[in-house]
Amino acid sequence: MKSQEGHPMIRTVASTQSEMTEIILPNDTNMLGNLLGGRLMHFIDLTGAMAAYRHARTHVVTAAMDHIDFIQPVRLGDLVTLKSSVNRAFTSSMEVGVKVWAENTRTGAVSHVASAYMVFVAVDEHGRLQKVPQLQPETPDEIRRHEDALLRRQHREREHARRKQAKIEAAALGNAGAIEP
Repeated sequence: MKSQEGHPMIRTVASTQSEMTEIILPNDTNMLGNLLGGRLMHFIDLTGAMAAYRHARTHVVTAAMDHIDFIQPVRLGDLVTLKSSVNRAFTSSMEVGVKVWAENTRTGAVSHVASAYMVFVAVDEHGRLQKVPQLQPETPDEIRRHEDALLRRQHREREHARRKQAKIEAAALGNAGAIEP
């Protein structure tokens, strides 16, 4: 099935896969010579956006970094490889998974150092929401990630409703300026 612009209405996970490699330089590190967490999050955001763009074929914006695990430090001089793919597509949003590996350039040892789930939203040049194609998982791992993405979305929606209710209750009690967790 094709859309009016000739883009497929259903895409595979494989068609969204993206990869990026960076060398970690002194400007990327803290005083201990470890990659700054914020810098790694920037790399994750870029790689995730590449997968989302490949799926949506329109502008995408980061809506949420749902979860990130920093498993072990990345050192000055390491090569960092990030791989991403869309786990599930909804109406205008997509969950993207990103895995990060670090390679010691002297020894060649490679280790998994971080993983993240992100949500991107497809928009046009005016910021209006755009529908995205359906996603067809094919392998057992893709099917598992596809199913798990729905559970994470349901959790995000429950948490959003909880925060909204807490804000309403705080306002009713006169604590409108209180900081939310």
